[in-house]
Amino acid sequence: MTEGFRWHPEARLFDSTGDEVLPDGSRPPLEGAIFPDSPQGLAAAIGHPAFRIGAGDQSLPDPHDTPILETLTSGSTGRPRRIRRTQASWTASFAVNAALGIGPGARIATLGRLIHSLSLYGAVEGLHLGADVHLLSDLRPDRQREAIARRKVTHLYATPAQLRLILGPGLLPDLGLILVGGSKLDPGLRAALLTLAPNAQLREFYGAAETSFITLADATTPETSVGRPYPGVDLHLDPGGEVWVRSPYLFLGYASDQAATPLTPTPAGTRWRDGWLSVGEIGDLRDGFLVLKGRAGRMVTVADQNVFPEEIEAFLHTLPGITRAAVLPVPDPKRGHTLIAVLQGDPTREAAIRPALRRELGPLKSPKALIWRKDWPTLPSGKTDLTALRATWPD
Repeated sequence: MTEGFRWHPEARLFDSTGDEVLPDGSRPPLEGAIFPDSPQGLAAAIGHPAFRIGAGDQSLPDPHDTPILETLTSGSTGRPRRIRRTQASWTASFAVNAALGIGPGARIATLGRLIHSLSLYGAVEGLHLGADVHLLSDLRPDRQREAIARRKVTHLYATPAQLRLILGPGLLPDLGLILVGGSKLDPGLRAALLTLAPNAQLREFYGAAETSFITLADATTPETSVGRPYPGVDLHLDPGGEVWVRSPYLFLGYASDQAATPLTPTPAGTRWRDGWLSVGEIGDLRDGFLVLKGRAGRMVTVADQNVFPEEIEAFLHTLPGITRAAVLPVPDPKRGHTLIAVLQGDPTREAAIRPALRRELGPLKSPKALIWRKDWPTLPSGKTDLTALRATWPD
C-alpha cells in the first residue's frame, strides 16, 4: 500500500490554549473512520488509511487500495459535498511546499475548523514535514492574533475572510509566510496584512477542493491574476475559456452518502475529460499568468451579454469603504437579469461607489442597486454563504 500521512518525529501539535496534543499511539483500524473536528481528532486520524474529520452524520469513508481522506467542499452556492482523494494527492504538494520553509523549526498556525480543507491541509502538511502546528479555530479573531504573536508563528494558512478578522493593533514580526486560499486578496487587505506582518511574504493560491493547488501567486504576479501554474500542474483553456487541469493533486470523485455507491456523478460544472478536470471556471492566460472571470455556474446574461458576478465583486473589493461584497442576479423581463450588489462597510461611500462602477463596468454590468448590511452570512470556510444571502432577498 502507498504511504499515506505520517507524524514526523520532530512535529508537535498544540490546541487553542497552547497545550500540546500528543500523537495517538494506538494501531489504526483497517476500515474507514470519522474523527472529531478537534486537535485530538486530528492526532487520531494521522496514520489512518481512510478517514474524514467531522460530518459524523454521514456514512464512513470507504477503504481504497491506497490511503485516502475525505474533505468537504465550501458549499458557497449549495449543500457541501464530500470530496474523496488519495492522501498521496496531498503529500505530492507537501514535497513542493517544503521549499517554502515548512519543516522542523517552523511554527504553523491555522485559523479555521478542520472540516475546512485549507485548515486540514495546513495542519496535516505541518505534521508530515516536522513543524510545530497550532490550531486556533476555538479562539475569537483578536485572540487568534494575540496567539500568533505570543507563539511566534512563522507560517499561517488562512482565507481572506479569516485574515480580515484578525487585523488589529500590534505587529506580527515573526510571521514570514502567509499562504492564502479560498478567494483573492483585495488591495486594501493586502496592504493591511503587510502592515500587520511586515516581514511576511503573501503567497496566494488558486484551487478548489476537487483540484487542490492550481496556481500560485507571488510579488511578481499582476494584480488581476491568480498566478502561474503550481509546480506539477498542466493548464489548458478551451476555446470558450474553460480552465482544464491535469496534475497529481486531483481528487478521485465525490463520495456518496450511501456506502454501496462510493463515487457519485459530478455535479454540473465539474467534469473529467481524458485525465483532465474542470470545475467550470472561465478565464484566460496572459503571458503565462491565469486571469479568472468566474464560474460558469454563476454566469448570468444581462441584455444578451454574459456577465460573471465574481468580476464585479473583485472590482468592488478594490473600492474604499467596502469590506465585503456579493453580486446577485435578479430576473428582469426585458434584460434577462439585472444585478444587485450586497455590501458590508461604510454606506457613506456610496456616492463615490456608484460612478466608479459605471466608469469601470459600463451601464449593463453595473449593479442597479446597492444594499448595505451589517451582518454577513458565512460558511465554515469563511466564504460568503450565497444561498443564505439570497434567501434574505425578496423576490
